[in-house]
Amino acid sequence: MSAHVLADELRLPLFMIRLDGLITKFMGETAAKLRLIFDALSQTRGVYLFDEVDALAGDRAAGNDVGEIRRVLNSFLQFLAVDTSDSLLVATSNHPQLLDRAMFRRFDAVNDYPLPAGEVVRDVIRTRLANVPTDQLSWSKVDAAADGLSHGEITIAADLAAKEAILTDDGRVTTTSICAALQERHRHLLG
Repeated sequence: MSAHVLADELRLPLFMIRLDGLITKFMGETAAKLRLIFDALSQTRGVYLFDEVDALAGDRAAGNDVGEIRRVLNSFLQFLAVDTSDSLLVATSNHPQLLDRAMFRRFDAVNDYPLPAGEVVRDVIRTRLANVPTDQLSWSKVDAAADGLSHGEITIAADLAAKEAILTDDGRVTTTSICAALQERHRHLLG
């Protein structure tokens, strides 16, 4: 969501780098694709999002490391180090502990988004359900059900509860429906 906001505020296009299409089994091909991306950075100003970058930038000292992915990481780090484009690079990970330490030195800012609690959970839900009455919700129950979920998971749960409200024809999100959606997100994460 941060990359979307940055792109919108800077009035730049957002380019999402799909790592599943970037990483291949053929030696040297992934690094060549990375070079194409960094060439594009120089040619087309924008916000470039490397989502779930831990798939590309895992710790080189990890015992389960594969030689080719280590070479890819080295290439990625070199491309980052010499980038002089006017583009903005954003890398995200839900597992920063898995990232190679050198990644943190290659970015100007590192933002940590702690899991939301209390009023932040309520704000996320109220914002997502802006067109749906939420004044009858038992917020203490909602807070408990949301415990341990990220902003994104809470957003998905709010969307699920809103869809249920539409399908039941009464248009109301209830404490039961939002809590059920939040619990579903917990099950999904364990899943």
